Amino acid sequence: MDIIKKIENEQLRLDMPAFKSGDTVKVYVKIVEGEKTRIQVFEGVVISKTRGGANAHFTVRKISSGIGVERVFPLSSPVLDKIELVSRGRVRRSKIYYLRDLRGKAARIKELRN
Repeated sequence: MDIIKKIENEQLRLDMPAFKSGDTVKVYVKIVEGEKTRIQVFEGVVISKTRGGANAHFTVRKISSGIGVERVFPLSSPVLDKIELVSRGRVRRSKIYYLRDLRGKAARIKELRN
């Protein structure tokens, strides 16, 4: 079992900021189109985050043209260029799936102030 954990620790990315559910983040994703690569920004609210070493992932939700769009990102993926923390949110749960049912002002998250 030590060999598996050793390989997983080599694959972990340590350059990601600390964020949690309720935070608004900008995820810079590398997109490959033919021979060219470009970076696309996906900005939204983190609605869930799972731990698990190399298998850790997080889900980001945004509203695009009035339609909710969710995307799941593996945390240790080479497709991720970087993650920027835009604002911290004040939520009381680790999985905020209830945002899927809310519309308009009801879907706002209070900002955490230090």
